[in-house]
Amino acid sequence: MIELKSPEQVGKIRSASRVLVDVLNILKTHIKAGVKTKELDSIAFEEIELRKARPAFLGYRGFPGSICTCINEEIVHGIPGQRKLKESDILSIDIGVEFDGYFSDAAVTVAVGKVNRATHKLLDVTKEALCKAIDKTNTGYRISDISSAIQEHVEGNKLSVIRDFVGHGIGLKLHEDPQIPNFGQRGMGTRIKEGMVLAIEPMVSAGKWEVAVLNDGWTAITQDRSLTAHFEHTIAVTAEGPEVLTEGII
Repeated sequence: MIELKSPEQVGKIRSASRVLVDVLNILKTHIKAGVKTKELDSIAFEEIELRKARPAFLGYRGFPGSICTCINEEIVHGIPGQRKLKESDILSIDIGVEFDGYFSDAAVTVAVGKVNRATHKLLDVTKEALCKAIDKTNTGYRISDISSAIQEHVEGNKLSVIRDFVGHGIGLKLHEDPQIPNFGQRGMGTRIKEGMVLAIEPMVSAGKWEVAVLNDGWTAITQDRSLTAHFEHTIAVTAEGPEVLTEGII
């Protein structure tokens, strides 16, 4: 688990996060009906390399893409391919970047064209849950305070928290301790300290939370095929409070 101890370290992880934000904002401009998820992956690869960085997901444990792309009932780890986006789909993009030895990670879910009120609620509640979690990413709290903030907001809005996947520490590696579940009781687990860097990522289902994995061995979906949303930020814990390193995703 990294603990930022020098201005140089802080600068490097900020730079990695800046690359990520720039690339993700470019990707969002290309999301429309008729676009293949593989096309988005190619754009991400080119834009990351253009900035002298590396796609952190590509080759990680054998993953074949530079980004994860998940449509509708797909939760995480979707492999970019030939599937075309359609009007009223929702698309989650999860992206990780390594720059000068430091990692950053973020995710957004975007509506393709017009979606109904229930889908808007799913997206809004998931984003709100991330904001509430960030408020707890502060010295004096524990990891489970982040988890419970997510769960309480999601379930209070009659939606379900996906329980099989977690947020995580990040810094010199893509995935570091501590793990950050999206559910749990307050006041338990690791105490949050200045210098920690955490990737917090609520994943929310409009139906039930149970998960299945497709035959590709990667793509996780809801068993009941309900829609899901996924939002993630990389956050540094500072003496002044949480610094959202991936802030600026439009």
